[in-house]
Amino acid sequence: MAAMKKAASKPKAKTAAKVVKAPAISADKPLTKSETYAYLAATTGLARKQVVSVFENLSGLIGKCLGKKGPGVYVVPGLMKVRVVRKPATKEREGINPFTGQPTIFKAKPARNVVKIQALKAMKDMVK
Repeated sequence: MAAMKKAASKPKAKTAAKVVKAPAISADKPLTKSETYAYLAATTGLARKQVVSVFENLSGLIGKCLGKKGPGVYVVPGLMKVRVVRKPATKEREGINPFTGQPTIFKAKPARNVVKIQALKAMKDMVK
């Protein structure tokens, strides 16, 4: 028996990517999480699930960088620097209540970590 040759198959036509119009941004109120995901999905061409995944992974990365074993600093390129500042414990002390002028005692506070965010030049230029 002779071996049968397969006919060359035609290349499959690629379907065009769906063009999604970016939702309008209102200047009245801040965007919700869902609106942010929808806007980024529309403008980048990624699926909404992929955008959500990017944010989840970015959140995890920032958590690792700011955690105990991390460097304590994370820079979102071109936007902001996020860092952890260790604030020492404070003792109980006497002071004056600025509203009433009466002497009062301020309670002691334990040592704690505080997250500070600093806008970088590109972000500052956006709001000029």
